[in-house]
Amino acid sequence: MTRTLHVLLLMTLLVIVPAQAETPVARGTGGAAATISEQATQSAIAILDQGGNAVDAAVAAAATLGVTDPFSCGIGGGGFMVVYLAKDRRVITIDHRETAPAATTPALFIEDGKEMDFDTAIASGLSVGVPGTVRGWHEALQRYGSMSLAQVLAPAITVAEEGFTVDANFSRLAEVNERKFNRFPATAALYLRHGRAIPAGTLLRNPDLARTYRLLADGGVDAFYAGPLASAIVDTVNRPPTAPGVPVRGSRMTLADLANYEARLRLPVHSTYRGYDLYGMAPPSSGGVTVFEALNILEGYDLKTMSRAQVEHLYLEASRLAFADRDAYLADPEYVDAPVTGLLSKDYAAQRRTLIARDKAASGRVAAGDPYPFQQDPSHPLRSTPRALPPENTHTTHLTVSDKDGNVVAYTFTIEDWGGSGMVVPGYGFLLNNELTDFDFTAPHPNIPEPGKRPRSSMTPTIALKDGEPAFSIGSPGGSTIITTVLQTIVNYVDLGMPMDQAIDAPRLSQRNGEVTDIEPGFAGSAQAKALAHLGQRWSDQPEEIGAANALVFNADGTVTAVSEGHRHGVGSAQVQTPAR
Repeated sequence: MTRTLHVLLLMTLLVIVPAQAETPVARGTGGAAATISEQATQSAIAILDQGGNAVDAAVAAAATLGVTDPFSCGIGGGGFMVVYLAKDRRVITIDHRETAPAATTPALFIEDGKEMDFDTAIASGLSVGVPGTVRGWHEALQRYGSMSLAQVLAPAITVAEEGFTVDANFSRLAEVNERKFNRFPATAALYLRHGRAIPAGTLLRNPDLARTYRLLADGGVDAFYAGPLASAIVDTVNRPPTAPGVPVRGSRMTLADLANYEARLRLPVHSTYRGYDLYGMAPPSSGGVTVFEALNILEGYDLKTMSRAQVEHLYLEASRLAFADRDAYLADPEYVDAPVTGLLSKDYAAQRRTLIARDKAASGRVAAGDPYPFQQDPSHPLRSTPRALPPENTHTTHLTVSDKDGNVVAYTFTIEDWGGSGMVVPGYGFLLNNELTDFDFTAPHPNIPEPGKRPRSSMTPTIALKDGEPAFSIGSPGGSTIITTVLQTIVNYVDLGMPMDQAIDAPRLSQRNGEVTDIEPGFAGSAQAKALAHLGQRWSDQPEEIGAANALVFNADGTVTAVSEGHRHGVGSAQVQTPAR
């Protein structure tokens, strides 16, 4: 089929239909699911209703999100899955973060001795890491699932074939990507019409992705990492198929890079907070360590006796300190011996806490601390100086699922930027990531590009236990604001006593060791903002929506409450198998 005919065929698959409303909170018994997409949540519940467990349902939801939330996630990317296994009463994690191709050097994004323009780096083959999502799904299902890949892909195949209704949020995201998507005909054919974003109300089908999912259903994980699909990925990355006259840099990914990709089963990072046992992702995720360090700092305060402004001030200052340490020390543990034990030490948190003034915010960036005396090993300290946080895109997705047997999954996965690298693999219907822009561009730094290395991530899927039983799960997209979203939601829920839906819907404040704190539209003039301003807090002059969280709460009466966003990202979707009456 010629490219022109292929484009025309895709254009005929766009039909205007009315949109559906989503329900962001649900309570009941049996299994539960919360995602940012009605179809994805329904896919999870359908698999649970068929007898699948939480892992099966999580993969089904993730595959559907690859259809309905393709600018955030998909099989062209990677992620982190945290799983509570009820029978074994333990938490496991699966790292299927993308890796740098073997030909990568620390100067990946350096041209003429200078850092490459960030947007130029994103929309290029250079930014594409070896995708890990399919390998991660395979490991999760083989080890902890009860269904085959073919079974759990079935709901997503149906959605891709029959189509879903594009909402205003989807259309807006396509619109902000028009320049990038127009560079790549396969992408423009799928998500644009005559070069402009497809409008809300459109029924969008993706038959190419349906065929790709069928290929995986029939051939399993090997159908992705070898054969024609692997060759198509490598060709796209190395020789980006662009519109006439549009130059885009290619990479040097090989078939061996795909064939050699491995997921990692890692021990979770663990900490405690006010009676909860918290489990999250270890490096190369920086999320678990950073959130837990900040909570350790906050644990030294009796927050329940303080005003909301005082609590939020301390939250912002604890986050500032934890981010200074994150940037200095955390990276892929196979390349960097990060001092995680020291960073998670309660005594180290007590030392960092002394730097916080209760009545005045820090005037700017703070220096990293020295966790090595708390590390309990003979490592020598790496001394770092404070610096501006490098760019990190804010576009990912998080889902969470539980089943009737008490298994819980918190899963965050991504293709990085909205629309990733912008490149749809021609004929296969999915976008490729731009994860390698999560590396620091300039050496020396623990997080510089290296062959086979996984770039540091902020994804923070988290499961909390109380008295040995699941209490809640939480996670969000949002680049480095993922960390502050999860941290602030936990503080809202545990310390401020908000119900989880209110904890998620509350205005978000994101302090990541910067001169100012990022805020959402409408916050700056509020009484809440003015109270914090009296304590020296300063706000970004470019407010934007922060995160799109999903959570589960396991109630004392045996019910579960699924919670998604009440107003962000077009409103999320929460469902339970048997709703409470």
